[in-house]
Amino acid sequence: MAELMSEFSSQEKTASTSTDSATPLTSISMTDKMAIDGKQIPRLKSRELMREMREVEIDHEGKIYRLRVTQLNKLILTA
Repeated sequence: MAELMSEFSSQEKTASTSTDSATPLTSISMTDKMAIDGKQIPRLKSRELMREMREVEIDHEGKIYRLRVTQLNKLILTA
């Protein structure tokens, strides 16, 4: 998961839309929407983020969050 977040972070910083065979997330794309700071917002496919799992843990600055897919196919993020 750390590799995933690291790759996401580097993609966000460079704002590159080129496809690289070493990139684990192939569907990172830049949307037309702009963030408050004027940068484009990257879009990830949930299927690739979840990697065919129903639940993943995300470590954010030492706090663990759970992202899970519900029975109704919705995403829930809890601390």
